[in-house]
Amino acid sequence: MEQFFSSGLAVDIVLAVLTLEFLILWRKGWAPLDAFLLLLPAALIALALRAALTEMHWIWIAVPLALSFPVHLADLARRRKR
Repeated sequence: MEQFFSSGLAVDIVLAVLTLEFLILWRKGWAPLDAFLLLLPAALIALALRAALTEMHWIWIAVPLALSFPVHLADLARRRKR
C-alpha cells in the first residue's frame, strides 16, 4: 500500500476519476468550460499532492497549489454571473 501512494498511482486514479466526471458533466449538458473550471482546482491540488508524494522539487508542489486558488475564484465568478 505504501508503494501505491508513494509512487503517485493513487493520485493518477483520482485524476482519471476527475476526467471521467468531466465527461459525465459534459454529456449531461454542462458547457465544457463550466465543467473544466469546476474540476480544475481539484486536479491542480491532486497534481501538487502527486508531486509531494513522489518527492519532486518544491516548485512542482507550490505552482499547482498557487494556481488552484485563482482558478477556483474564476469558477465562482463565472457561476455568479449566471
